[in-house]
Amino acid sequence: MSGHDSGMSGRDSVQIPDDRDFGAFRAQCESERGWSLTYNKGGVGVWVQLLEPERALHKIKCRMECRDVPAETLYDVLHDIDYRKKWDTNVIETFDIGRLTANSDVGYYAWRCPKPLKNRDVVTLRSWLPMGSDYIIMNYSVKHPKYPPRKDMVRAVSIQTGYLIEGTGAKSCTITYLAQVDPKGSLPKWVVNKSSQFLAPKAMKKMYKACLKYPEWKQKHDPHFKPWLFPEQSRLPALALSELSLQHADSLENIDESSLAESKEDRGEGSDEDSLT
Repeated sequence: MSGHDSGMSGRDSVQIPDDRDFGAFRAQCESERGWSLTYNKGGVGVWVQLLEPERALHKIKCRMECRDVPAETLYDVLHDIDYRKKWDTNVIETFDIGRLTANSDVGYYAWRCPKPLKNRDVVTLRSWLPMGSDYIIMNYSVKHPKYPPRKDMVRAVSIQTGYLIEGTGAKSCTITYLAQVDPKGSLPKWVVNKSSQFLAPKAMKKMYKACLKYPEWKQKHDPHFKPWLFPEQSRLPALALSELSLQHADSLENIDESSLAESKEDRGEGSDEDSLT
């Protein structure tokens, strides 16, 4: 299969990632070649790789050191969809659609974009791999017949998005978020700059705060229910790979938002920025 060098973008059918795919993702998270550092403070670094500057198609990588958060807590937080609805103010709607294997499923996620852009949504195949004190969760876009693009959203395409969590001690870890997403549509340059300079670091810090509060929250909410660790607990309907097809970016409507100016109420630090990632 070609495309292992470039992550998952070389596939021509829906497949569940194998060890080579996880290895390739990890290598991208750790690589420094071709990345420009655009933000570095408070234990958070952001790098960008512009792939097609004229279309604002880019890869973004964000890394954060997490003190007082064990790797396994961060892993739980990223998986726990009920908890996500509590802390991710960016989410409009998110739910799991079905289970493919013990460590892969399909889900839906819709999120708010900076005004005046249209909100986006994705349907993705997500896979995860625990490796001792390290963990990977990654996804890419698929099509599911019951969840076609909606009129009120722009269907974005995750070419490859995910997290590498690395345990650095009993109560500390590092998280690297890597995203290559085609937001469908020609976005204005300020969106790319804003996401790397402001929104990504802010989202990381919000996730960190959510991790600190998770153990107490989980104690009160089905504390033993963790289907990502114990697949036999899963309540999701089984899905067959044959029900899915690849979501190609070029089959979706392109929206030209490149001339849209940033709306005034979204500019200030103290404004509604909390609702964005």
